Amino acid sequence: MKTTPKFLAGAIAAGLFMAIPAIAAVSEEDASRLGNDLTAIGAERAGNGDAIPEYTGGLRTPPTNYLGNHRYVNPFPDDQELFRIDRSNVDQYSDRLSPGQVAMINRYANYFIPVYETRRTAAYPDDWLEQTIKNATTVELEPSGNGILNYEYGVPFPIPKNGVEPIFNHTTRYRGGSLTRNIAQAAPQPNGGFNAVRLSEHVTYPTALTDYNPQAHDNILFYFRQTVTEPARLAGTELLVHEKIDQVREGRSVWVYNAAQRRVRRAPDIAYDGPGTAADGQRTADNLDMFNGAPDRYEWELVGKKEMYIPYNSYNLTSTDLLYSDILKAGHIDQSLTRYELHRVWHVRATLKDGTRHVYAQRDFFIDEDSWQIAVVDHYDARGQLWRVAEAHKLQHYDLDIPFYAFETLYDLVSGRYLVIGLTNEEAEPFRFGTRRQSGFFTPAALRGAGR
Repeated sequence: MKTTPKFLAGAIAAGLFMAIPAIAAVSEEDASRLGNDLTAIGAERAGNGDAIPEYTGGLRTPPTNYLGNHRYVNPFPDDQELFRIDRSNVDQYSDRLSPGQVAMINRYANYFIPVYETRRTAAYPDDWLEQTIKNATTVELEPSGNGILNYEYGVPFPIPKNGVEPIFNHTTRYRGGSLTRNIAQAAPQPNGGFNAVRLSEHVTYPTALTDYNPQAHDNILFYFRQTVTEPARLAGTELLVHEKIDQVREGRSVWVYNAAQRRVRRAPDIAYDGPGTAADGQRTADNLDMFNGAPDRYEWELVGKKEMYIPYNSYNLTSTDLLYSDILKAGHIDQSLTRYELHRVWHVRATLKDGTRHVYAQRDFFIDEDSWQIAVVDHYDARGQLWRVAEAHKLQHYDLDIPFYAFETLYDLVSGRYLVIGLTNEEAEPFRFGTRRQSGFFTPAALRGAGR
């Protein structure tokens, strides 16, 4: 199978499913819209004649005060807040918010959404865009809907036809290839008190392995290894994941090294609604990155598109002038540091299938049309009650054409607690892109060696 070292690869071979027809790609006529009235990745190029401007290629030039160290300074320092949405006017704007965003405003008297000028900064590398246009007529869903056929890299479904395709666009989106990042995670108590958990993470796509062998990595999307470095009671705990493209055909492979017990064990529960690692019970395994893993427990509905205020260009949240205590407050982060803009989003609804189990009976995803990153998720419990609200505070890595997050938040409307994943303000080296590893780095034996 042809692979591209710069991008993720390793799709499922189409021959495995010759006996069952795949779900067809779009027509040549529909695909011809890409790069014309639609952008190369499928967003509407035109503005809305009001707040949303025309897409002109995104932000691909760093500001002059950027030092090239992955400390992303705000390229729009002179932008001023246009207005804010709070309890006094939330009804006026509720049609451009998710129910979860409205619930946050109604739950916390000091919670508000500051709205700024819309800037469509999302950008991808040129060859990623070119491949995306080709994907429109060649990439198909595997018949069960749990995998992708004929896929190498790029956005697999720039013109989605059903609810699960935007989810695959999110999970396979470009994130700069292989990388190492050092981040913090925190789960504040209702009074705002917290202890930061520091994590060192390595993400490597098969083609970035120095000893890459295509036959050895069939069905692998990427390899992930995470080490807890603080606090002392958790330090040395390691997580290893072999993330699969089709996790129903072949389930995710997970191992955990427990520093206290000094042993490696398989951890099949780190999937679906299993507890998230080092998260104090504040998220499920598939909450990470807004959603990850197999889609097979849900029915996926493509509700449509809407205009919505979502976190965007959130550069202030990564400032090294801020301590974590400046960001993390009782009930929610300091909203005065955030930035929301009006953007078009795809609305996808996931409803739990009969006979399957998950703590979330329904999830509503709102996905940015310019980046295919999930921006907001509302989570409902088995009674149909709104339970948790997730937001991803997007920013553009303008030196590398990478849409990314400042961090993710997951709010529990019932307990008053929340989780923040991806803080970098106090970390010495938040990102290293283009890192290369040998396949042996992502083995259970490597975890044992690290522990010793």
